[in-house]
This record gives sequence, structure tokens and C-alpha cells, in this order.
Amino acid sequence: MSLMVSISGIRGIVGSTLTPEVIVKYTSAFGEYCKRGKIVIGRDGRITGKSIGHLVSSTLLQMGCDVTALGICPTPSVALAVEKTRAAGGISITASHNPMMWNGLKFFGRTGLFLDALENRDLWAIADRPSRSYAPWDKQGKHTSLESFLDDHIKAVLSIPYIQPELIKKRHFKVVLDCVNAAGGIIVPKLLKQLGCDVVEMNCDVSGVFSHTPEPIPENLTDLCKRVRKEKADIGIAVDPDVDRLVLINELGEPFGEEYTIANVVKFVLNKETGRKAKSKSIVVNLSTTRAVQDIATSHGYATVRTPVGEINVAKKMKEIGAIVGGEGSGGVILPYVHYGRDAIVGIALTLQHLAEFGGTVSELRKTMPQYFITKGKVEIGKLNPDNVLTIIKDNHGAMGSINTDDGLKIDFPDSWVHLRKSNTEPIVRIIAEAPEKKTADKLVSDFTKEIRSARLT
Repeated sequence: MSLMVSISGIRGIVGSTLTPEVIVKYTSAFGEYCKRGKIVIGRDGRITGKSIGHLVSSTLLQMGCDVTALGICPTPSVALAVEKTRAAGGISITASHNPMMWNGLKFFGRTGLFLDALENRDLWAIADRPSRSYAPWDKQGKHTSLESFLDDHIKAVLSIPYIQPELIKKRHFKVVLDCVNAAGGIIVPKLLKQLGCDVVEMNCDVSGVFSHTPEPIPENLTDLCKRVRKEKADIGIAVDPDVDRLVLINELGEPFGEEYTIANVVKFVLNKETGRKAKSKSIVVNLSTTRAVQDIATSHGYATVRTPVGEINVAKKMKEIGAIVGGEGSGGVILPYVHYGRDAIVGIALTLQHLAEFGGTVSELRKTMPQYFITKGKVEIGKLNPDNVLTIIKDNHGAMGSINTDDGLKIDFPDSWVHLRKSNTEPIVRIIAEAPEKKTADKLVSDFTKEIRSARLT
């Protein structure tokens, strides 16, 4: 497998595709892209993060950039620190939910947002130049450690106007927490304890040795579900290695549904915002996010704006229209009161506040939301052009539903939808479908899988 270079930065297998030469190449290019200004860096706690962090820091210093190092921290902490310290940019050393042998670099601009497609294109052009100009001995950058910034992150979250820490403390929630031995193991227990929670820690030692496959999806969280039942806890919380995705487990040890992380937050925030003057009566989510969010927004008099999949796409649109809340259905919550980035720390505080005000259990809270089921699949297309495949499908269904081609092909039917997206790294088309009944969502994936295979054969 080759190095993955995309709108999400660079990502590869350490020692194979992600080598010191690659790290220096892209880090030095980023230093030049940021005009040799101050750069914030942080890492998600992976075993390889420390050595890569030294490479990143030393390269930036050699470029003449001052470096502010946060140590082991969430990716959203890096984003927030870029904004708060008025840095020229930021680098999060992480491979998100990829396995331990992977690592990578995510790049932030001076606004604290990830680089968008055009900005990335400019960065890649610099990286592909044959040589780099480093700073002389007397113009090297300065290194500053700022590991205390995690407290600033927590303070920013607790300053959200909807959050009432004393009310949350009165509930004295018992929380089972799984941080997969990565960056969340430092900041999340600290936040929960400040909110008066009884915290049962699982995999919070920040060793970087992942205790299970790190993507926070139900099949990887069976131990967390069991522990919630054993401890008779009020809620289970799981985050991915760089703490931008939040997944909840109810008091029965059942998944809340990662799509419903954002639905829950949108419902809570719009309840608070109803009746207030707002710059925009809209919320923003991506094309693959559950329709439950749209139903909730509509019931509060808000429009739902959908963007292509990708945090930067959602964040840019939110900032453009002044949306009060948004995110992605993979457990990503964006609240501009803190910053324009997916942030599990924000999501945890809002969820506990919602639960405290609701007064019931997590499973009871889930029942108050619109009920949908999502099914996912993928189809190998061999050497076929994926764009041609999607065009064939679009032509077959143009009169049957509402068509959106901003990101692959999404077809909205009256009570369901299907979203087809090509992979940038594999010869496959991904399929995601949603309907009020699981069997309907399953059938949509099955039917479109057959249709794609049929297109492949023609």
C-alpha cells in the first residue's frame, strides 16, 4: 500500500510508507507554506508518535518556525490551540482510527481549520519541489512546551453557555470510559471528574498499545458494553485515538448509535436556541449523516444544509452561513462556541448536560429521537471507472428520487436514501443506506450492490 495523501493530510505504515524522509518532506513543506511562522504540534499517544514528534519539531525548527508542543493531546486540542495562540498553523501527529502500525500528519491553517482541497493542493506543490531552503544557524526556531493546554481546552468546553457543571454534578453519573490507550486517556477522565462523575477507566493508560481495533464502532466495543452492565453504570463513553469521534453506550450496555451522537447534540442545542435570535436558522451535516438530524432540525424551524463527507467541508459551510451546530454521523460534533472542528470533549459535556436536564436514562433519551437504521456495504468494481458506474446508476434512478452529485451519488427517496461514494484508495464503491426499518436499509444496500455488479458486467 502506498502513502495516503488526501484532504485529511498524510497517512501511512510507519517504516514502510511513512518514513523519516516522507515526514521531513511534508513537514518542511508545511513550514514553508506557513511562511515559517509559529506552528502548534500535538500527538495522539501512538507508540511511534514520540519519535515522529521529534522529527516534526526538529524539521520545523530547522525551517525557522517556532514550535509550540502540546504533547499527547486530542486533534481538536491542536486546532483550538492554533486559534488561541494565533499560530500560523498546526500539525496533529495521528492516524485517527487506523491500527497501531499506522501514523500520519494532519495539517491546520491559521484559522484552526484543516486545510481544504485548494490549500492542500498548494501544500503538495511545495512538497513536490526538488529542494527546501532551511534557516541558518542563527535563525532557527524556538521550542516551547505547552502541555497545560489540555486544561484550557476543558475550560473552553465548560464555558459553553449551555453547560451547568453543578447540575451535572448533582446526577453523579457513573461512567465507564474506553480511550483505547491513546490521547483521550489524559483529558477525558479529567473532564469527567470535574463534572462530578464516578469514572471507571478502561484502556486509559496512554501507552499507545491499542487494546482493541481502534475505530469506535459496535463490533470493537463489546468489552465496554459488558463493563457498563457489570458496573451498573449510567453510560459508557468511547473515543477514537485522536478524540474527535464520540460514541455512547446506554445503561443496558447497548450502543446508542454513532449516528445518534450528533442527533442527540443537535436536539439539545436547538432546544436551547429556539426563540433566540440567530444569524442562521440552519445546521450543517454531511450527506451521509442520519435523516434523524434533519427531522429534529425541521421540528425546531431550522433548515439542514448538507455537504460532501469530510470535516473541513462541514466546518467551512458552518462558518460561511453562521450555523449554530453541526457535525458528521461518525460521532463528530462541531460547536462553534468552542471551535469549528469535530470534538469529542465538546460532545461529552453536551451529552451529560442533556442527560442531566432530561432526568431519565440514556436508553429513554434515545427513544425520544426519530428512529432510523443505517446499513453500509461496498462493491468491488475492478478496472471500471467509478465515475462511469455512478453515472449509470444516476441515469437509472433520475426519475425515482432527489439526486445529489456533490459527493458521489446520493438518492433521496420519500422515506429512505442511499449514498454511493467511490474510494480514493481502492477499486470499490461504498454504499450507505438509511430507512425507518432495518430490513428496508438492508434491501437498499443489497439492491444497489446488485445494480453496480450488473453495471460492471455491461
